[in-house]
Amino acid sequence: MKINVGTTDRVLRISAGLLLIVLAATGTVGVWGYIGIVPLLTGIFRFCPAYPLLGMNTCSMKDQ
Repeated sequence: MKINVGTTDRVLRISAGLLLIVLAATGTVGVWGYIGIVPLLTGIFRFCPAYPLLGMNTCSMKDQ
């Protein structure tokens, strides 16, 4: 897997993922909030499987 998630993208993904998981755990948004696992993992591993399909890459050369 080649890194394709940049620093800003990574921070936003991890933050959004954690927020959704916390909201789901507290019962605020319901079970669907556990979908936050997806952006959390893509942020942690710095790889988004949809990006190659869409021809996208938010990672700059200095991030690699």
